[in-house]
Amino acid sequence: MTSEEEAFRQLAVELRILENTAENLESRINFVNAAITELTYARMTLEGLEKEKADSSLFVPIGGGSYIKARLESPDKVIVGVGSGVAVEKTFAEAKEKIKSRIEEMEKARTSMEQQLSQMLERIREDRTKLQEISVKLSRRERGTNVRETKSGS
Repeated sequence: MTSEEEAFRQLAVELRILENTAENLESRINFVNAAITELTYARMTLEGLEKEKADSSLFVPIGGGSYIKARLESPDKVIVGVGSGVAVEKTFAEAKEKIKSRIEEMEKARTSMEQQLSQMLERIREDRTKLQEISVKLSRRERGTNVRETKSGS
């Protein structure tokens, strides 16, 4: 195996690894985007509920565009998830601040992952260009060894 063939092989392996890593990173970015959307809805819901009085009638979403009718028992308290299946009671102000903080953390994480993805995509583009150049060289060399000279004039 020539050095160009070895370089081609190594570059192809690196390219596959980079492409898989980029796909995983895109998946993580999508997950973070979904979490940001969910937290944003929670913040908007809190802002709407903050104006309601005790015993107000509400429609609570249960998914799939469906709702149940409920009554607001305690308009000044919210149960907020803090991770690992644990939830604690907070005031509206505390809950809004906690959600705001989580959104900010998620946005920072998303920005970091998007920068990583951008760098990775640039590297993938460079590797594809190199791979194409090596492929052309190998193809030319292979054609050159398979060409037979013919005698003219007979």
